[in-house]
Amino acid sequence: MPRQWRDGRGTLLVEGDDGAVHEVPLEVAASYRARTRGLLGRDSIEGAMLLTPANSIHTFRMRMPIDVAYLDRQLRVIAVRTMPPGRLGRPRLRARHVLEAGAGAMAGWGVRVGVRVSVELEVPGR
Repeated sequence: MPRQWRDGRGTLLVEGDDGAVHEVPLEVAASYRARTRGLLGRDSIEGAMLLTPANSIHTFRMRMPIDVAYLDRQLRVIAVRTMPPGRLGRPRLRARHVLEAGAGAMAGWGVRVGVRVSVELEVPGR
């Protein structure tokens, strides 16, 4: 698990109940500017976006409903919600990261409360 998060790309790894690991394309939004922009103005997302640090989100000016998973410091899922456009999510006290994806995607990957996900970041220049 990276200690210093930076904007970039990577892979979200989610171990399913059957032991299979789902590899999901991931965008990391760690800077204030990237977190503020998030998924605004997009019609879809391939994979997921990790906002860090974050403990709440909103869907104002979004064009699509999204799945939202709140993660603690160890990347363990503490809550999952589906939010339509134009909503304000409640802050989660223990959340340090927020994972966003298109509505319905997280269930297919096995993202649910109690699951610990991991992140492999791409190394620029490789």
